[in-house]
Amino acid sequence: MAQLALGLASLGRPAYINLGREGALPAVRDVESMRAQCHRVLDTAYAAGVRWVDAARSYGLSEDFLSSWLPGHDDVTISSKWGYAYTADWRPDAEVHEVKEHSLARFTQQWRETRALLSRVDLYQVHSLTVDSPLFADRVLQDAMVAIGVPLGFSTSGPRQADTIRKALDLGIFQSVQSTWNVLETSAGDALREAHDAGLRVIVKEGVANGRLVVTPPQAVAAQAEALGVGPDAVALAAIARQPFVDVVLSGAASPEQLLSNLDALRVEVDLPDLAEPAEQYWKTRSELSWN
Repeated sequence: MAQLALGLASLGRPAYINLGREGALPAVRDVESMRAQCHRVLDTAYAAGVRWVDAARSYGLSEDFLSSWLPGHDDVTISSKWGYAYTADWRPDAEVHEVKEHSLARFTQQWRETRALLSRVDLYQVHSLTVDSPLFADRVLQDAMVAIGVPLGFSTSGPRQADTIRKALDLGIFQSVQSTWNVLETSAGDALREAHDAGLRVIVKEGVANGRLVVTPPQAVAAQAEALGVGPDAVALAAIARQPFVDVVLSGAASPEQLLSNLDALRVEVDLPDLAEPAEQYWKTRSELSWN
């Protein structure tokens, strides 16, 4: 069964597209309040045996918050991502929260910023790789990535995740892939199996569909949750953790309580019907979610 890791997308900045997190965060989301909340969740995760934390340059101050927590936690695997720049300047109502650029200049700058904050990085990932990314044709950028001597990965988003995964496999430089896969969005499943069979570590993100599976779970998910005495989040994550091609499942918990509820996924077995939406529909719905 896959291991659970903690992703910091909801904890490194005051706003994110994640339904059901409003009451989980501090009433005032200033930097120090969010740092303290991030540390509380990290402490809870560590006490529960979670030994992987995933950050990104675009997750606001996630690397900074993680860096100030890391001393004394040397057995934690640290992964981060480059490619998006955080542009909201800590404003929840910002018109644009992040801007993507897969260039040599962006990689060089963000790797330098990551290393300035984190004394070690166990996995460095291209953030939100898509089939049309200029990275695929930029050999200088690819060589620069390899030259840092850190295992490389990539994350994917959008309805063509499967095409992106297969195209990235052909580059032969990656050791890990992080993709969206949940009971509503299964379109990347076959490509993730191929990546797993090729020796890549498969990390699954957005397991509760940015909170949709918690706030408005399908009847089958809600029924399983009631029968098992767990939350719908645990049912959704359990459905992922039991997939033979999945190595790591990310929790996007915004509070210690949410994290502990997510962890219930590791102690239950679920049996769900096919609930998948067409990929284009799923990603259209996701694009319409508000930052909150």
